[in-house]
Amino acid sequence: MTDAPAIDVRNLVKRFGGRTVVDHVSMQVRTGEIAGFLGPNGSGKTTTIRLMCGLLTPDGGEGRVLGHDIRRDGAAIKREVGYMTQRFSFYEDLTIEENLNFVAGLYGLPPARRAVADTLADLGLTSRKGQLAGALSGGWKQRLALAACIMHRPRLLMLDEPTAGVDPKARREFWDEIHQLAAAGLTVLVSTHYMDEAERCHKINYIAYGKLIASGTVPEMVRDAGLSTIVLEGPAVAEAARLLRGMPGVDQVAAYGNTLHVIGRDGAELARSASQVAGQTETRMHDAAPSLEDVFIQLMGAARDNAA
Repeated sequence: MTDAPAIDVRNLVKRFGGRTVVDHVSMQVRTGEIAGFLGPNGSGKTTTIRLMCGLLTPDGGEGRVLGHDIRRDGAAIKREVGYMTQRFSFYEDLTIEENLNFVAGLYGLPPARRAVADTLADLGLTSRKGQLAGALSGGWKQRLALAACIMHRPRLLMLDEPTAGVDPKARREFWDEIHQLAAAGLTVLVSTHYMDEAERCHKINYIAYGKLIASGTVPEMVRDAGLSTIVLEGPAVAEAARLLRGMPGVDQVAAYGNTLHVIGRDGAELARSASQVAGQTETRMHDAAPSLEDVFIQLMGAARDNAA
């Protein structure tokens, strides 16, 4: 990675119909970095990505993407960015190869035939090039979408929930490909709801209700949240969960099979409440490290809904 940021935006604002959906968001992504972009549905992730892609004009704020001004140089940014949307957006009655030929024509790639052939080979699609796009599984549709995004050799990939509805094996293969691309110097910004995917990013950014409220590596995010986690185990965890909700020090209660994760910011109060309920329900109790999911649930609960 170099020290020059691929993305450097400050105080981005976007309003629709009087509602502020992106509220003074500032973000930096270093060249060659895989940056995760997380947040609940409706939090402003997609709008922020479109502002940085040059697809939307901000109502406030400024910044540069790949050295280009986001207000003045939208066309230049689009030429150097690969943007993968949430929904499959190719012609389903055309083959994989025909779809890629169409994309190559849009970018004016010379020679288009060679660019398509190289892209098919790079992503293992050559043997399937004659298949109709509409007949592909979710994983292969995802691979086609990624192929179209990287065919023009962009310097930055922006991926908006690219693995939604894809099976775990295809998700893992997709992320292996992303890491290979990043190792070759490509910068990636990816929005996701999956915690295992967030943990595969070099850095993560958490947005809620239009505001960027946390940013850092996974260990930094977990450390800065200041949470404690206690696990209760035994056949009576459902009763333990009922008793624990609302007790002093208890911010979250989450069941996982025959275990119960109890999370809070006040470790001493949390331990007292958990110990009391463990005794009442004859469950075993031990400390555990907070998870990234615990952190995000806590952040979401503390955020204010801008639509309320």
